[in-house]
Amino acid sequence: MAAVAIAQPPPRQTPTPPPQAPSLSLDTSDLEHGAIPNKHLPYCSPGPAPLPQNAPATPPASPPTPQPESPTHFVLHPPHAHPRLCVSPPVYAIQPVTLAEAIHQSASRELPEPKHVFPWLHGLHPENQIQLAFFTARKRALRNVPRCFRGVTIIKAGGNLTRCKVKGALAPQEILSSEAGHDDTFPEIDPTEGFSVRNFHIQACKMATVSDIVVYRDDDVSEKDLYRLAKMLSKAQKTWRVKNTIGEQDLPRFHVFIVSCPFSKFEFQYPELVATDSEGQSRGDLLDFFQLERQEMCKMSQASEIAKNVWLGPTPDSTLCPLPQEAEDEPTFDIFIEASDMAQAPKSRTLERIDKLSLDEPQRLEFPSSGSIMPQKWPKAGPLDPVTQMCQWIHSVADPTAVSDANDDGPDQDGDIPMKALRPRPRKVLIHCTDGYTESSLLALAYFMYAERIPVHEAWLRLHCDKKRNFFAYSSDVALLSSLQARILELSPGPCNGISASFQEEPAWLSRIDGSLPSRILPYMYLGNLGHANNPQLLRALGIKRVLSVGEPVDWTKGQNESWGAKNLLFIDRVQDNGVDALTKDFERCLAFIGWHTQ
Repeated sequence: MAAVAIAQPPPRQTPTPPPQAPSLSLDTSDLEHGAIPNKHLPYCSPGPAPLPQNAPATPPASPPTPQPESPTHFVLHPPHAHPRLCVSPPVYAIQPVTLAEAIHQSASRELPEPKHVFPWLHGLHPENQIQLAFFTARKRALRNVPRCFRGVTIIKAGGNLTRCKVKGALAPQEILSSEAGHDDTFPEIDPTEGFSVRNFHIQACKMATVSDIVVYRDDDVSEKDLYRLAKMLSKAQKTWRVKNTIGEQDLPRFHVFIVSCPFSKFEFQYPELVATDSEGQSRGDLLDFFQLERQEMCKMSQASEIAKNVWLGPTPDSTLCPLPQEAEDEPTFDIFIEASDMAQAPKSRTLERIDKLSLDEPQRLEFPSSGSIMPQKWPKAGPLDPVTQMCQWIHSVADPTAVSDANDDGPDQDGDIPMKALRPRPRKVLIHCTDGYTESSLLALAYFMYAERIPVHEAWLRLHCDKKRNFFAYSSDVALLSSLQARILELSPGPCNGISASFQEEPAWLSRIDGSLPSRILPYMYLGNLGHANNPQLLRALGIKRVLSVGEPVDWTKGQNESWGAKNLLFIDRVQDNGVDALTKDFERCLAFIGWHTQ
């Protein structure tokens, strides 16, 4: 029994639509036609001037609440308990034990309420009109620097983080300006244009401005350079504090400290705080979220067989997504087909050459990615379209036995049995892209239709439900494969299992999908968007029977609501996915709904 949880996308103002790049055509007669990259990232316009006074603001205004002050007593604050190495600008010295205690204290202290640090952490540049209009149209105090937080930022002098790295350490260039003559200031890191509530790349620098800074070095950096960097950071703190003090607002004072001992001593005394040792080796207990994300992505999209000798998965990576080896000296795949934004459909002569060469050694070729080919009318008489031609070729190399058997006409009119050419051995084919489920989806779905002789809607459901594949397609892919469906099924070598009736009964949900399905994140739970939730026929086809909607109610008919039942629908009101509203107060209610239906 599965449930789906949805989240409302943040509202976006786009007064001018993004430019539309021309799409690849199925007509390959024009040899000069260049490849067009497929744009996956959403377009964010810098936006117009701020909204009029009578325009609705998002989020709604809320009553002012006093912001708590940062802790007055901390291991590193006040700093007077530590030796002062420089008076102006002030720099202090600490031992490894003090840094270890500061890290522990900072990590174990309760975090401030989100409303006191956001949307400041999202970035509120004074020239970014669309970001300001969204967040601060009716509450300008949201721009203020939070006074309720005091962190610890660790900087490694020299910036070489491949060895001698303390957990969480940053390079100096990550928080200091790169502008000539201003290398002793913090940069203006907030984006000047575009709207986003996911500016993760600016948060390390912003957090450094409200943190005490600890600087250390390894043997490759001189003590003189260590002191010079510490003074630059101290000057940057002073300049930033003066610049951001508004009126009588008194910002907390932060300080710079130097670890006054070699890294080898720190590494010996506190190995649990070391990410990479002096030999450049990572510790086994290191929690690297970027690496974990890549590993989970690889695990989710690891290669699996979707048809005989045809596999779908991520681009092979020996360190992250190694291919399973059947034998030490035998490669797993003979042909690698990479779906790429910049690729053109291969010509017939290219496919013939790859066919021959793949009998001796692995071969690689490219094919246009999902969303890169727009649907168009293709004459029934004439050369095959590139999609169907590619499917036909893949099947001929992956399952040549089936092709040969299909062409076996038996004895001729004289009773003679014609001689048969030797059948080439089957080749194993991997359809792949970087993440294993986006760019490769179009070709994978098309081939699945061809190999199994099934219509578009069945391919969408069976590739996910039966083959356990996650994929991300576009609405243009749905339209393209629907337009090619008759030709693909006509030429398919797959079995005829009532295909005519199935072809004529196209379900209503197919015309309402944007190409993608909700993502299965647990055996009993999907994560989708409002479009998925407003397509109840699709949810039923996927086996989803409960819907948890956050921020937006589903727009269903009265009959649909009654057929699902009130107990199977939960709507969380008065909260939006806008980077401001907190969901924590509704966690218990949501978890209770999900837990009750999984028992």
